[in-house]
Order: sequence, then C-alpha cells, then structure tokens
Amino acid sequence: MSVRKLKPVTPAQRFRVVNGFDAITTDKPEKSLLEPKKRSGGRNNKGKMTARHIGGGHKKRYRVIDFKRNMFDVAAEVKTIEYDPNRSAFIALVEYTDGTKKYIVAPSGLKVGQSVMSGKKAAPEIGNALYLSDIPLGTIISCIELDPGRGAVIARSAGAFAQLMAREGKFATVKLPSGETRLILVTCMATIGAVSNSDHQLLVSGKAGRSRWLGRRPRTRPVAMNPVDHPMGGGEGRASGGHPRSRNGIPAKGFRTRSKTKSSNKFIVERRKK
Repeated sequence: MSVRKLKPVTPAQRFRVVNGFDAITTDKPEKSLLEPKKRSGGRNNKGKMTARHIGGGHKKRYRVIDFKRNMFDVAAEVKTIEYDPNRSAFIALVEYTDGTKKYIVAPSGLKVGQSVMSGKKAAPEIGNALYLSDIPLGTIISCIELDPGRGAVIARSAGAFAQLMAREGKFATVKLPSGETRLILVTCMATIGAVSNSDHQLLVSGKAGRSRWLGRRPRTRPVAMNPVDHPMGGGEGRASGGHPRSRNGIPAKGFRTRSKTKSSNKFIVERRKK
C-alpha cells in the first residue's frame, strides 16, 4: 500500500495526498452482496435535525460484510481486494468451495488466489479466523468478537490490530488498539493479522468540498459562537474560550466519561493511556 502526493495544479491539489490503491484489484463490486443504504441527513422521524453536521454526500451502496466467519472448516479462495466506501479498510471477496461468496475485512498482506478458512481446523495464518483459545500467544490479531457468535466488533478499521498477550481459564488477555488491556472469552473469534490500508491515516483531503462528498457538513468552531450557543462562546475579540468542553458542558481532553458501575469494568485489566 502506498500514498501519492499530487502535483499542485490547483490550490486544492497542492496539499492533497491520495491513496495509491495498488492493493485494489477491481472496481466492480459483487452485485449479490450489495444493499441500498438510506440516509437520514441527521433528521429524526419528524424531520427535525437531531444530529448536526450530517447531510449530502455521494450515493453509496452497502457491502454486506461477514463479521461472524461462521462457515467453519470450509476453505475459501480470495477472488478480489476491493475499496469499500462505508469503511476505511479494504474488503476481500472470498468464494467458498460450495460456491458461496462473502465479503470479509481484508487483513494486511492478503493476496488474490490465497486460501482462507475459519474454525478449529484453520492454521494461524493471515486472513484465517480462529478462536482465541487456538491462537498462539503474541500473535497480531484483528476483527475480534466481544461475545461468542455475535461477530467482530473490535479492531476493524484501517491499520488497526490487537495482540493476544495471555490465556488463563476461560479468558484471554488482549491488548487493544487504544492501549487498553482487556479480558475476552477464549470462545470468541479473531482474524489473524492487522487490518489493511494502514496508510489511510496519511491521507489529506486538500479541500473542504471533499468533506461534503463524504456527507459531512460544515462545523462552526465553538469559540466563534455566542455564550447562548456554547459554553466556549462569547468574549471580547478573539477570546480563547475557557476550558475545552462540549456543547452540553462535558469537559474534553482527559475527562473520563465511563460509568464507574459498568458491569464490564471487571474485565478491564489496564485502562487506555490518558
């Protein structure tokens, strides 16, 4: 994977950094795995705007991703590596020996023609999905389940990965992308390898219009508002705005909002760094 810096032929292109897309093998998605994607524009069922800064954007179709990887002990061949407009990671189209086609989140290093498998018989190799009880300690993993059979919910975005640190009894200790260390049941599944498209963080949009293409509307800086609109508004001239906080007064930059009575607190071995 690589990035390309464009020639400054226009002011917008001057700082633009785009993905090289050298890992992508096709631009035609699998029709049977596409679904329509409706947009709300940030409005509720009464048409009232309840989420700001949402609206517009290019029309998309949702790619149905297999996060459960529950076709156990059946080999599948990687047919294509594709771009997905709904996520930062690339996706891979795999075809099982019985003819079933599915999309999976593509791990880094996955190639067309490679064979992937999930379940007890699968080897701990890139793209295979195994139970945490069967993965060697120290392995880099991604697309991790939090509840057995529910499907992957952790480490799914571009370049994300976790590490399997230890196992004891029915729990495995996993170091998550945030730096948090957590206990997860060994009956949960994970995919071997880090998620693809790690260069995603290096991209630079170059112009405001590109945010509009992605469905993001302009956001007013809180310090430019009046006191009636935001806790950081008001003041004479370019006042700094006081302590950074959200519109409803919750402090930003280090203030912990996690509930002290949350039931899953007992599974967190070490909190993420401040």
